[in-house]
Amino acid sequence: MVVASLALLFTLIALNLFGVFEFGNMLPQSVLNARAKHPSVDAFLSGVLATAVASPCTAPFMGASLGLAIVWPTAQALAVFAALGLGMAAPYLLASWLPGVAQRLPKPGAWMARFKTVMAFPMLATVVWLVWVVGQQTSMNGAGALLLLLLSLAFAVWCWQQGDTRLARRVWRGVGALTLAVAVWALWQPATQTAPAQMATNASAANDNMLWQAWTPGAVEAHVAQGHTVFVDFSAAWCVTCQVNELTTLASTDVLQAFAQHDVVLLKADWTRRDPAITQALNALGRSGVPTYALYRPNAAPQVLPEVLSNAMVINAVTQR
Repeated sequence: MVVASLALLFTLIALNLFGVFEFGNMLPQSVLNARAKHPSVDAFLSGVLATAVASPCTAPFMGASLGLAIVWPTAQALAVFAALGLGMAAPYLLASWLPGVAQRLPKPGAWMARFKTVMAFPMLATVVWLVWVVGQQTSMNGAGALLLLLLSLAFAVWCWQQGDTRLARRVWRGVGALTLAVAVWALWQPATQTAPAQMATNASAANDNMLWQAWTPGAVEAHVAQGHTVFVDFSAAWCVTCQVNELTTLASTDVLQAFAQHDVVLLKADWTRRDPAITQALNALGRSGVPTYALYRPNAAPQVLPEVLSNAMVINAVTQR
């Protein structure tokens, strides 16, 4: 449901950047007045939205820090979040404190309208990725249902701008609202319904060419008790860093040979649907999200690798004793 909602949001943003509609023209006058009267609240809510949208992309840089903050005492955890906030605000503070920095910024002009249109394409690329994630979570039918829902949303937004008279505008907006309502009623469930666990497991195994086994509670302990070294890939379909690591480092011939030579058992913990058991395993490692990579050996503490992997990093971790 969250991924489908984000796809709807990014589609709206793309349509706005393309100039199909303007948010200000669609908001009630009371909301516009409230934004003008309370600029601090408006800025705060804009920041909340930006943080929520960007949170899946923070793992390579802040995953370890957030994981530690969750298990640390309150004062230390607040210090971590305060440091993150200051870091995000640093460019704005620098421009406000040093006028020379602000003067070097590009001047307003026609290029801004062109840049606005260009930025719609990354938004659409994000929508493509989110639809793919929904397909991983549900099925091809779920991805198709979401695409039809997005098409209905685009049509409804276009209808909102049509009509030269008050009556014509009401008719067009009624058609758009009805189309969107029917689409939501008919397509929301197949677009957000979670696929059966067995189907997802089979699909994951097929994609990994049977080299990786599905992580289950107790699997690591069972393999370690038999004297095996275990490498666990805590991943999710919506995690871009996870996908890059899996398509590059974890799929490279050198890394796979190192796994085979040292008889390493490969387990993949799919956190796409926020499995509570996997969440517990992540917390035990001091992590709060993915990607997380852990190496388990008999009679040794788990070794957690960085979020961004390299061939040499993984091979060294596997070969060292």
